[in-house]
Amino acid sequence: MIKLASILSAFLILIQSLNVGFREIAQLDEFLEHASFHKTQYGDNLLVFISKHYGELKADHNEKHQEEKGDHEQLPFEHNSCTHHAINAFVLVAAMQPKEKTEVLRDNKVNFYYLQSDFSCYQSEIFQPPKHS
Repeated sequence: MIKLASILSAFLILIQSLNVGFREIAQLDEFLEHASFHKTQYGDNLLVFISKHYGELKADHNEKHQEEKGDHEQLPFEHNSCTHHAINAFVLVAAMQPKEKTEVLRDNKVNFYYLQSDFSCYQSEIFQPPKHS
């Protein structure tokens, strides 16, 4: 029972990390319908269809087929979520690096003074292990 609960919770965390909600699941029929439209109209297979709507051919496809804009908005996984803001923060931090190098001045001068004491508290009997005779 514990294994089942841990597997289900791991699956739940996986699904939530992919940001898949009920909206996307409900729009899967739109995805399949639009994919079959592309197959009959343009002769596209599934990989070309995914590339045209989610991949590198997306900008070109949206530019050439403005009449399908309403259908494209109904496709799943076309939402902007807050998970992308973390990526932008890293990009902004990387862009804010200084462009000119600054020289670090190192002063090798010693600025402390320490004398080792002749007395060591570890030599007294209180810090020694017990002696059994």
